Amino acid sequence: MKTRKFLCFLAVACAMALPVSAQLTEEELDRYAADTVYASAPSEYTQLSGTAWAERIREGLDRMLRDDLLKISQLGLMVYDLTDQTVVYLHNERQRMRPASTMKLVSAITALDMLGGNYRFRTSLFRNGEVREGVLYGNLYCMGTMDPTFSAEDLATFADAVKNEGITRVEGSVVADKGMYSGEKWGEGWCWDDDNPTLSALLVEGKDNFAERLLQMLRQRGVTVTGGAGQGRTPQGVTIVQEHLTSIDTVLKRMMKNSDNLYAEAVFYQVAAGEGKPATAKKGTTAVKRLISRLGLPAGMYAVADGSGLSLYNYVTPELMVRLLRHAFAQREIYDHLYPVLPIAGVDGTLKNRMQGTRAGGNVHAKTGTVTSVSALAGYCTASNGHKICFSIVNQGILKASDGREFQNKVCELLCK
Repeated sequence: MKTRKFLCFLAVACAMALPVSAQLTEEELDRYAADTVYASAPSEYTQLSGTAWAERIREGLDRMLRDDLLKISQLGLMVYDLTDQTVVYLHNERQRMRPASTMKLVSAITALDMLGGNYRFRTSLFRNGEVREGVLYGNLYCMGTMDPTFSAEDLATFADAVKNEGITRVEGSVVADKGMYSGEKWGEGWCWDDDNPTLSALLVEGKDNFAERLLQMLRQRGVTVTGGAGQGRTPQGVTIVQEHLTSIDTVLKRMMKNSDNLYAEAVFYQVAAGEGKPATAKKGTTAVKRLISRLGLPAGMYAVADGSGLSLYNYVTPELMVRLLRHAFAQREIYDHLYPVLPIAGVDGTLKNRMQGTRAGGNVHAKTGTVTSVSALAGYCTASNGHKICFSIVNQGILKASDGREFQNKVCELLCK
């Protein structure tokens, strides 16, 4: 196991050492060259906030940037005053860095922008053929959209629905329709020896054995299925037997509060499916980059590989994260669904044990992120002057994630002080 972890660490180090251009396809090179000009150009944020509060914040952050940690690691930092619509602080805001699990913010905001807050994950059970004297002369079809919340209890309701139709025998099969998602069970750039979630259109408690589990439950209820369990596509003209719906709010809550990677990938592939089925990572990337372009940033400057931040191939910037947070804040349909699911410092989620007993506790609502050598934090807080603030902090090249968390805590405490 130590050897495996070392290999994964080596892969991280090598990928960090490579220029982003080495990861682009040939057709992207010209666009990358143009984006590089943008990255090296003077920042468009030529005028910083001139309030006394902002000046005190800048003085405090300038002192923090003299910390010994930043002599041996990289920092990307941007602070924006949403109330005044002005920049408070910039440091390497266009530096491409790994977002770790703050990538979940990118996925959540894109999904809410594209699909809306009323979106539902749908898992359905259909049948074809006729039912005569308790015998279904046809198949049962299970069709899913990668609902990560689907449980054994939910599956039991599917089995009960078949039994309640008076069916005691199926002269056919239980067919799993996984056509919504087309791809590997893991995302591109995931370390193979990590505890990665399984990606599939049909999941039961996170496992890819939907049809087999349903077959077992049917047998427990005295329903015989002559053809067993298999995989295929649902034909036209089928009859609905049972349906399970899950709100996007339910999925986002666990995705953000608990930083659940499966839930994040499920959201990412809803976005991808909106580009056309089967859903692929490439289609998800296309949707994210379309939003980035709409926000006025050069989409080709960033690398988007997955929805959770597990991938070694994600590269974003503090500027992009802040632009997305600004967009969410300005769109109530997004913000009203995003803000309640963010971890709260000192209260819940992945921030429960951070910033306790400070003015940042109960104030900072933000997404954390941690992968090897990277610690990040991005979200919102309310400053002492009553202004709403958004920020993005990325510590990269650190040996201990706790060093990054400590630095981020200090930044947030300064903003709220």
